[in-house]
Amino acid sequence: MSIVRRKITTLLAASALSTALLCATSAARAAPILGDANSFAILAGASITSTGATIITGDVGLTPGTSVTGFPPGAVVDGTIHINDGPAIDAKAAFGSVYTTLGTYAVTQNLTGGDLGVGSLGSLAPGVYQFDTTAQLTGALTLDGGGDAAAQFIFLIGSALTTSSASSVLLTNGAFFDNVFWWTGTAATLGAGTSFVGSILAGSSITMDAGANIVCGRAFADASVTMINNQISTDCETSTDGSGTPQGVPEPASLALLCLGLLGLGGLARRRRNA
Repeated sequence: MSIVRRKITTLLAASALSTALLCATSAARAAPILGDANSFAILAGASITSTGATIITGDVGLTPGTSVTGFPPGAVVDGTIHINDGPAIDAKAAFGSVYTTLGTYAVTQNLTGGDLGVGSLGSLAPGVYQFDTTAQLTGALTLDGGGDAAAQFIFLIGSALTTSSASSVLLTNGAFFDNVFWWTGTAATLGAGTSFVGSILAGSSITMDAGANIVCGRAFADASVTMINNQISTDCETSTDGSGTPQGVPEPASLALLCLGLLGLGGLARRRRNA
């Protein structure tokens, strides 16, 4: 075999290995527990209300209620509004199932009385964190995945979650928004200008003040979701700086075809090398 041909064969094999690692990592990061609710950015039981130019990327679902208002001028991008139809009913059932399951998780650390984003609670490793009653986020909270794309961050909040204005949740070291869950016994309120990451699963309601955004995540509430000029997106990955900035990623089917194609090339290269 010529030197040039050997080099091409080696490059193809290396590409196949890299692709295999990429596919394995993507599979690890794309293992949501939300089932039929995974494509939804908003789910509620009684009402969904928007004021102003809210932008939702993902599906919107309501059941058994019928009141969805504010679209337009609000917009739903890459998704559909489902009201009391099959997808909404299935997604709401999946939400209920996950809500019940998360509430039974073994707690890693009880943070009752602490303020997320302040002092030692400004950066957290993967784990299951409990607040017996309310939880407050003030400032910037960094969730450090420690290099594990499947690392989970679960917050179990006995009553309500509240964020101060301009607070933020940042992801770093491989932390992935699909593995971040905020479970509340009652409500969640995101203060004006908050930049949030993760899926909120609220026992009653979610209120988003003006300019508060869930840049990567979801707003699921048993009763109502109320918004004012907000953005919620499920179509994103973590940026390299951990900011949670939405970025385009390959569709699952396209990624699968890419994986199969390059792995096939790698196999052909190995067969030719052996020959």
